[in-house]
Amino acid sequence: RIMRPDDANIAGNVHGGTILKMIEEAGAIISTRHCNSQAGEPCVAALARVERTDFLSPVCIGEVANVSAEITYTSRHSVEVQVNVMSENILTGAKKVTNKATLWYVPLSLKNVNKVLEVPPIQYARKEQEDEGKKRYEEQKLDRLETKQRNGDVIFPIINPEPHTVGYSQSSLIHLVGPSDCTLLGFVHGGVTMKLMDEVAGIVAARHCKTNIVTASVDAINFHEKIKKGSVITISGRMTFTSNKSMEIEVFVDADPFVDESRERYRAVSAFFTYVSLSKEGKPLPVPQLLTETEDEKRRFEEGKGRYLQTKAKRQAQMQQAAQQ
Repeated sequence: RIMRPDDANIAGNVHGGTILKMIEEAGAIISTRHCNSQAGEPCVAALARVERTDFLSPVCIGEVANVSAEITYTSRHSVEVQVNVMSENILTGAKKVTNKATLWYVPLSLKNVNKVLEVPPIQYARKEQEDEGKKRYEEQKLDRLETKQRNGDVIFPIINPEPHTVGYSQSSLIHLVGPSDCTLLGFVHGGVTMKLMDEVAGIVAARHCKTNIVTASVDAINFHEKIKKGSVITISGRMTFTSNKSMEIEVFVDADPFVDESRERYRAVSAFFTYVSLSKEGKPLPVPQLLTETEDEKRRFEEGKGRYLQTKAKRQAQMQQAAQQ
């Protein structure tokens, strides 16, 4: 679809959350189609996880975004979908790849939202594709479990925080889940949640550096539990790490199903977003160093530094491999 002015961020490019929402919609369509391709109980595919997503190039207002999805692996109860986003300048015909993402879905019964159905298997062109897909499946399963175990943190407001501290830029957004946010089963679309998460992360980044900011990448987004219609969700974000040119922001979503009094508040989604600071001309700017004050903040900073160095090393290895080819 063509990108409109209401898709833009304050820098004039398409909002990163809008792109994430489009990616999720494409994944949900192809997964739901596949899971209903054989006779059986009708179902809807629900987003369980999004692997790391890099924003390779900004999408501009007036360009056409083409989102394509392909199923690359199926386990007994989950579907792996690869999604590519390409932007096209319809005046010049120039095209560029802006995003590549991997998403995991599970099929939920239309009759019973808590029932996960079996996934029809796909045919692989060669045995290696199935083996590689199984390896990715086991890795994401392990990472989801580890992430869920460290999901007890809560963000509290800080009185009169100093600039460039964690407390100075941390932000929260409260949203009542309405019918337009939900799937046929009455729980929130993953794309809606990701768009809200990107908005909060963007506020944190902008507060920290006081400049235009853009989404550079999103680490794995884990959807731990469904969020039902009528819930109040709190999306919270805080700065965890800064390098010279980037900022890592931890974002998590807590759901309060106040319509259902038997259920307590719970952690539904968590992820790390990376942003960069830009001048008015779109040139990268140095990022102010994050000032850590507590032991927990210092620990999170070192963990973020580890993720940053790991990603940097992986990117350099990919560049060297491409150069050799």
